Amino acid sequence: MSFSPTSRYYYLETAIIETSDGRELRYIRRRFLPPPGRFALLQEHTVTEGERLDNITARYLGDPEQFWRICDANNAMRPEELTETIGRRLRITLPEGIPGTPHA
Repeated sequence: MSFSPTSRYYYLETAIIETSDGRELRYIRRRFLPPPGRFALLQEHTVTEGERLDNITARYLGDPEQFWRICDANNAMRPEELTETIGRRLRITLPEGIPGTPHA
């Protein structure tokens, strides 16, 4: 399996399991949310009524498909939970593990 370098699955290992009838099935290993301390904060965004995460991501990261980066930075398993509460402050960060100046 091959994923784009911008995919959340890019760094995951591929594994193989053999079925009882001898077939080999390839799968990617489980992905866990990274610890919040691995993200350097750039700024925060306050959610307003009717906002969508893809639009927020496009605004701050330039790519609506990078929504998973905002999910990771805010420790969210379900993307929709980030925009459910009006007034919630979302952390907009550098990619995981890239150091930055806090609150730049």
